[in-house]
Amino acid sequence: MNTSFNKDPVEAIRKFLAELPRQDGNAIDNAGQLLCAMVDAGLDQLSLPGSGQTLQRWRALAAVAAHDLSLVKLYEAHTDALAILAEAGANIAQPLNVWGVWCAEPPQARLDIHDDAEGADRVVVNGLKCWCSGAHAITHALVSGWNPAGQPCLAAVDLDQAGVTVTNDGWHAVGMAETASVDVHFENARGHAIGGFDFYTDRPGFWQGGAGIAACWHGAAAQLASYLRARLAGKNDPHALAHLGRADVALSASAWGLRAAAQQIDAAPTADAYRLSMRVRLLTEQAAVEVMQALGRALGAAPFCRDPWVSRMMADLPVFLRQSHAERDLAALAQSTLRQEEGGEEEWRL
Repeated sequence: MNTSFNKDPVEAIRKFLAELPRQDGNAIDNAGQLLCAMVDAGLDQLSLPGSGQTLQRWRALAAVAAHDLSLVKLYEAHTDALAILAEAGANIAQPLNVWGVWCAEPPQARLDIHDDAEGADRVVVNGLKCWCSGAHAITHALVSGWNPAGQPCLAAVDLDQAGVTVTNDGWHAVGMAETASVDVHFENARGHAIGGFDFYTDRPGFWQGGAGIAACWHGAAAQLASYLRARLAGKNDPHALAHLGRADVALSASAWGLRAAAQQIDAAPTADAYRLSMRVRLLTEQAAVEVMQALGRALGAAPFCRDPWVSRMMADLPVFLRQSHAERDLAALAQSTLRQEEGGEEEWRL
């Protein structure tokens, strides 16, 4: 596995996206093709979570999100897969492999993963997997499933084999349309076991990666706020300006939260980051909602209808935000707060 991560890929990513490569004389605008082009250019080699450069990693995710949310959904999953493989010590990722992470577990679509006689780390995968983002574009996927003992496990699967069928079923969204998060069938597909049972959710990187999703939301919201700021420059409309102020407050809080979270993760990379991640995700989700409302209330319908980038972003972001479980996450965080030992309120004090 390539572990020569870029020292600071953020400016390189911004430059790449500002000067999109061309294919057949046309600029690439398909999220899957663009992800492949970014991998080809080496722009997927981010610092690992908890390595001392977590904020830099999140800044890279935010930069991609500011350009396109379908792209960052695929890009974040690919870079997350590389981090998961590194955390597992699995040296199976080859240059130019393009990865996804398919670990949604709806009750009607669960994979069976059992040992293969070919080797100790080889497995056979059977069943249906839903929410497979980028299935038509990527080459490999990390998939969650269940072993014969009923224990959750993780496997790495090469998608270019007879036992994998990528369908066009299960995805009819307008928002995040280009992620094409379709259903995939596995029939005696061969793969590699990654970590032991419960590895995927028990590892420190699980919640560190969960906080990284918030960096994507923040990057998109910040770009929307920048759009609003540019449209209000030189205008003296107190009502519209109040909405820009509202966006400024929300984004400043989100940025502070993400910076503090990155610092805490780097200071204690093996610590349980559940509460930290949940807080920053919920804070950033609220900030993104505030920004979307502010833009619409300040500028009216025109940007939704006449600006292709705004209309797409405003369709994509609400769908992406639903990776948060809203009140369920708030309730889970509250239960975690109640389980804290006496004096846990110290976290709230200045």
